[in-house]
Amino acid sequence: MPEYIENKEIIAQRIARFFKTGDVVNLGIGLPTLVGNYIPKEVTVILQSENGLIGLGPEPAPGGEDKDLTNAGGKAVTILPGGCFFDSATSFGIIRGGHVDYTVLGVLEVDQEGNLANYKIPGKMVPGMGGAMDLVAGSRHVIAATTHFEKSGASKLKRRCSLPLTAAHEVDYVVTDLGFFVVSGHSFILKEVFAPWTAEWIIAHTEADVELAEDILLWEPA
Repeated sequence: MPEYIENKEIIAQRIARFFKTGDVVNLGIGLPTLVGNYIPKEVTVILQSENGLIGLGPEPAPGGEDKDLTNAGGKAVTILPGGCFFDSATSFGIIRGGHVDYTVLGVLEVDQEGNLANYKIPGKMVPGMGGAMDLVAGSRHVIAATTHFEKSGASKLKRRCSLPLTAAHEVDYVVTDLGFFVVSGHSFILKEVFAPWTAEWIIAHTEADVELAEDILLWEPA
């Protein structure tokens, strides 16, 4: 196997293939924002940000940023024709009302029971969980987007999260830079292996129970 080098782009490319035209999608802070760069041209999704925006467009061109137009992470954004702005109460009414089809969140840890930890490391100053608790509870599908390994080399996919939970039993899918997993509640089911890795190597380097899907695929990104 080649030396592991984290690859956030492959994660974003694979997640972008989940969506169909008309889906309402919330992309979390950090890695998930890359997903918008890979949504196929023939697919039109409605991007929502919990700070009160819907109909987000592509990143603004350098120099074209509007300091008054940012997403929930404070990153400059654009708004497509038909997009709109509203207060936080309306925004969270959309989320809590079950109108978001997919939420994509970065994680510190995710476990085989579908538990998610992404807001706190004991002893470190962090901004808090933000809207993540509402998003994972209110969205129809929750995708955890993460590199496979921590900086220490430990797997971020766990049998049980050790960090404080953002939500319990809410994650449906996990996409890392090694593969695509479905959360079964008692294990991770490996559905796709990303070239050049192998299923055997992934299992050996994951701190969780991993089962192979009957229809497991090898995916080679463009």
